[in-house]
Amino acid sequence: MRTHEIADAAIATLAAEGLRGLTHRAVDRAAGLPEGSCSYYFRTRHALLAATVERLADLDADELAAVTPLPERISADRLADVMAGMAERSVTVHRARMVARYELSLEATRRPELRATLVAVGERYRVLASALLTAAGATDPDRQGRALVAFLDGMIFDRIAGAGAVPLDAEGFRRSFAEALRGVLGDPPR
Repeated sequence: MRTHEIADAAIATLAAEGLRGLTHRAVDRAAGLPEGSCSYYFRTRHALLAATVERLADLDADELAAVTPLPERISADRLADVMAGMAERSVTVHRARMVARYELSLEATRRPELRATLVAVGERYRVLASALLTAAGATDPDRQGRALVAFLDGMIFDRIAGAGAVPLDAEGFRRSFAEALRGVLGDPPR
């Protein structure tokens, strides 16, 4: 689908050039399309940005299909494994997507219309986190799910932005999420 191709090129452009480098022409070049193709489908910059956010959400939905449909019960260890896998893929194979998402998130602090789109998309992840925590036995899954998403996002941002002094591997991510989940869910009964 041409709109997906353009949005994918916008993601790659955002990751490589930042928001200043995201122009309709730059996206046309990145997608290998004739000049004017991007602006034909997305007349305004806002339309292009919103389509990019939606495309990121679609790509993430494909990624999250591994944990849906939701189980009735999930152990904290299994949930830690799922979250660690998501974090590791986000900083490796999906790094460009995350960089683009962070670029868009910062831009959304100045553009209320983009913020509304990001908030709506982000709510999908918070609802999923709440449902997973419910399955894991959380006592306040809505609040705890929001905190868990923030923790996941913070772990990913730390790895991508380079603020962390020691890179985490798959096991480091798993241990960090297991510890966070113990804080949310309490120690399992012995």
